[in-house]
Amino acid sequence: MKKYTKNSNRIKHIIFMLLTLFSALALSVNVAAADIGEYFTNPLFLAGIYILILMTLMFVAFIIVARKSRKASSDYEEKAAEPESDFSADSVKEESKKPEQERKSRFHMLSDIDDYMLREYKGTHFNDSIPLDKFCELFRNFAANKLNLYYDIGDIRSFISGMAVSHFILMQGMSGTGKTSLAYAFGQFVKNNSVIVPIQPMWKESSDMIGYYNEFTHRFNETNLLGALYKANYTDELYIIVLDEINISRVEYYFAEFLSLLELPNPEDRKIRIMSDKSDGDPRKLINGEIKIPTNVWFIGTANNDDSTFAISDKVYDRAMIVNLDKKAEIFDAPMANPMSISGDYFNRLAGNASSEYSMTDRNRRRIAEFDRYLMKNFHIAFGNRIMRQMEKYVSVYIACGGKETDAIDDIVSKKILRKLESQNPVYVRNAIGGVYEFLDELFGKESMPRCREYLNRIEMSV
Repeated sequence: MKKYTKNSNRIKHIIFMLLTLFSALALSVNVAAADIGEYFTNPLFLAGIYILILMTLMFVAFIIVARKSRKASSDYEEKAAEPESDFSADSVKEESKKPEQERKSRFHMLSDIDDYMLREYKGTHFNDSIPLDKFCELFRNFAANKLNLYYDIGDIRSFISGMAVSHFILMQGMSGTGKTSLAYAFGQFVKNNSVIVPIQPMWKESSDMIGYYNEFTHRFNETNLLGALYKANYTDELYIIVLDEINISRVEYYFAEFLSLLELPNPEDRKIRIMSDKSDGDPRKLINGEIKIPTNVWFIGTANNDDSTFAISDKVYDRAMIVNLDKKAEIFDAPMANPMSISGDYFNRLAGNASSEYSMTDRNRRRIAEFDRYLMKNFHIAFGNRIMRQMEKYVSVYIACGGKETDAIDDIVSKKILRKLESQNPVYVRNAIGGVYEFLDELFGKESMPRCREYLNRIEMSV
């Protein structure tokens, strides 16, 4: 084949040279037969010149292409002549061993955490003596003094009280009011940086959050969220995982498993499945393919309400504690405040102690029961046992944070109960909402419950 190609190229070269000589000869004959004064006016002369130039250029190009083709053919033959060492018996044997080796280290990030926590981690000194009211005050001053983030003390109390009630906080409000910044500042304050997880529009299941096992590489594609969950099993520091723009995808889909697990009364049962099997090389805290969601972890979701997001369902609202940041707080002179670490166990004990020390008064329980009956009669809205438990604990912790009982009731009723009016017939709500104002005045006093009034006014205006 190689010999045939060389002979063919030689024949082409000879033919090309003959054509060139023939054209030059024809041109010479034509010129000799013509008058010398007519050289540059004779069309045949000019055509001959053009043809001669064109054929010369084609000849040069043909030679260049032929040389490149000859070089490529030579390289190919040399490569083909080399021994196929990549497919030797030894290499095949090594490839057969590779999946087993990869399987032993399928969790690289979690294995690195094991190494760090067992060899280098020195422990954390906790300030487990500060009361909740002082804790809220110092956090507010720290955010303002160190980070130039200003929040109303009521919003800080609502945030801390919500953490005491649930491990899932939903922060909503206008863009730019500092929802993500508040969660970030809290991580800075407790000396354990918050993990920011930007939610993606296509997320539909829990594997989008925690990662998945790649059958091709024999490795688990780990995420920062999974790493934070795993590390939290080693320490008792407070861990904040921020689900930024939580409703850019449907929360009920990708966060459904977490919602169910966080509702379990026994924290030891809150285990999320990572793998369907177990391996000898798995991380230490991955037991039978599951990782525990410890009680020192909180999920903070930031939500925007615009055309690019999905509506959040009642299932999510009922399980979450809500913090509304509807306006920016005024700038104030904050004294210097240093960050501090408190343990998750101590924080949960503070919340438990608040429930016994600052329980809701019987008078306010009767008021809430009457309001429940009123809403059931007029709007077919009921509180439910979950919301009542949340309300009892929220009010107690809010008082322990330095707030008033009526302010706590006003806050949680507006966010957890009156919100349900938005799902009712808008025309009926508009006609009946005046009666809600009057009933609140009758129960709690005239011009009381300002947050509830503000929320009712917002519903009325939207209708």
